[in-house]
Amino acid sequence: MAALRILEQEVLVQNKAVESAQKAVLLTTNQYKAGTISYLNVMIDQAAALANEKTAVDLQGQRLSAAVLLIKALGGGWKSSALPSEEDISGDIKWLQFLPIPLK
Repeated sequence: MAALRILEQEVLVQNKAVESAQKAVLLTTNQYKAGTISYLNVMIDQAAALANEKTAVDLQGQRLSAAVLLIKALGGGWKSSALPSEEDISGDIKWLQFLPIPLK
């Protein structure tokens, strides 16, 4: 669970980096169109934005993998056939049998 929390924070930070890089690409593109900088500057910012986007995707993949590992560690799985049916769930549950001390 700690890994999921840490990865979630990293994803948020990386998403902000992606936004900033995309804004930088827009700015340098506008500067290029105005003739104040060369196209090399635009390409450098595009490469940085792409690297940030790749890192964001990698982090998202790590987060999903950590979620799957957590579910497996808790004894869960992904097979829908292993889930209880609606009839099993909707039946009367005898909660008293789960109490540590029987009621009289």
